Amino acid sequence: MAAGAKAAKAAAAALRGGCGTAARGWPRAGPPRHLCTAPGTAPDMKRYLWERYREAKRSTEELVPSIMNNLLNPDAIFSNNEMSLSDIEIYGFDYDYTLVFYSKHLHTLIFNAARDLLINEHRYPVEIRNYDYNPNFAIRGLHYDVQRAILMKIDAFHYIQLGTVYRGLSVVPDEEVIEMYEGSHVPLEQMSDFYGKSSHGNTMKQFMDIFSLPEMTLLSCVNEYFLKNNIDYEPVHLYKDVKDSIRDVHIKGIMYRAIEADIEKYICYSDQTRAVLAKLADHGKKMFLITNSPSSFVDKGMSYIVGKDWRDLFDVVIVQAEKPNFFNDKRRPFRKVNEKGVLLWDKIHKLQKGQIYKQGNLYEFLKLTGWRGSKVLYFGDHIYSDLADLTLKHGWRTGAIIPELRSELKIMNTEQYIQTMTWLQTLTGLLEQMQVHRDAESQLVLQEWKKERKEMREMTKSFFNAQFGSLFRTDQNPTYFLRRLSRFADIYMASLSCLLNYDVSHTFYPRRTPLQHELPAWSDGTPTFRLPLLQEARAK
Repeated sequence: MAAGAKAAKAAAAALRGGCGTAARGWPRAGPPRHLCTAPGTAPDMKRYLWERYREAKRSTEELVPSIMNNLLNPDAIFSNNEMSLSDIEIYGFDYDYTLVFYSKHLHTLIFNAARDLLINEHRYPVEIRNYDYNPNFAIRGLHYDVQRAILMKIDAFHYIQLGTVYRGLSVVPDEEVIEMYEGSHVPLEQMSDFYGKSSHGNTMKQFMDIFSLPEMTLLSCVNEYFLKNNIDYEPVHLYKDVKDSIRDVHIKGIMYRAIEADIEKYICYSDQTRAVLAKLADHGKKMFLITNSPSSFVDKGMSYIVGKDWRDLFDVVIVQAEKPNFFNDKRRPFRKVNEKGVLLWDKIHKLQKGQIYKQGNLYEFLKLTGWRGSKVLYFGDHIYSDLADLTLKHGWRTGAIIPELRSELKIMNTEQYIQTMTWLQTLTGLLEQMQVHRDAESQLVLQEWKKERKEMREMTKSFFNAQFGSLFRTDQNPTYFLRRLSRFADIYMASLSCLLNYDVSHTFYPRRTPLQHELPAWSDGTPTFRLPLLQEARAK
């Protein structure tokens, strides 16, 4: 059973008993018998509430050892939608952060190169070179208010998580945020468009790409410099200049040349990528690659992690596809790329194994291959550019690669996190049950509990990232990132290597989590819907 469900039971157990009844004006959790008094005599509510608190605390502490024996497996695959691999005949892959993973040095390279472009080509102050890349500042999925130059975390219901709003490198006080946005809700018309971009009047940009981490950090650093030095600037121009500089690091080949020159520094070698591809090939599965990266770059990277014969494993290879336009633009034909990287002018009548093709579009791809519908499973790391159109318009099954998942699960498996979250859930249950006591003495106790709850929520945020917390949750709601992940990905995992833990006929079943109006009897506590637990993986 998950920590939240067990914590709820602990709270319920602590709240049972007592002699009060609804007829006397008490909730189901009435006062204990020794506090039952003669009519007209007020009970000692402070004592009563703190006894309930201590009972709940004891019950929670007793739960922690059993939860520690049911840790989640970071190498598991998690399901949003039921899917059987026995139905999948064709596997497709993105390249960056799907087939290949990069070291921490790459984001530093992107940050430094874009920072230098700002100075050399956009005439920004040379003093911004004093700012170095901080890999622990931002997380994926954040929103950026282009006009206000503010970076923030938003939940699935468009509410800003207070305490995660940054102007430059400094947190914006909650009161100022509420004044700016007339509350903490961001209206739909201000949110980013379908692909997370700021366009058509939208003032928000959502950063969904792993490559966007250095972009967010650079934006914040330059904002910080201008603010600290009282320099008047236009936030919209800053956003565009940083965006263009980050783009140029890719478009001008700066990043590609650096990686190709020192592959061992930038690419994390893993023989598990080849093992996954070989396993699928051995079971007769067809495979294809669609990436926005250029041909020579992909060839050198795949040769390093898979082997020089890597193209033998793929039935179709498409480079510089310009996703997401690849999935929507019917006009662009494919072009064949020869061994020297030269584009040929031949008309393409068939996509041949062992060849590399550039650009094209999905509609032509489907026409030439006949690969349609739910027998195709495509993996990518970008929720919008890789997965959204495929599941919404073309009926493909989709798998999201979320590298951050493994580190977050490891944090969630620690005793400190489990203790904190279990007690936080229990304390929330106490507050919900005891809020009916409106006398001044009770309200003082409840205020103390609320203060403790607020401090614990801040603590749980800092477990993951000191500024923005978890990629997947705000205080209690799913993040906007998770909302999109749940909609556009049938399954998700930390890396493709997780596929090695499953048979090619395995069926993924999403857990039935109770809705707010349902009893928790059919949630993850039942033996039929089991969590992918760590000790089971170790036993295997």
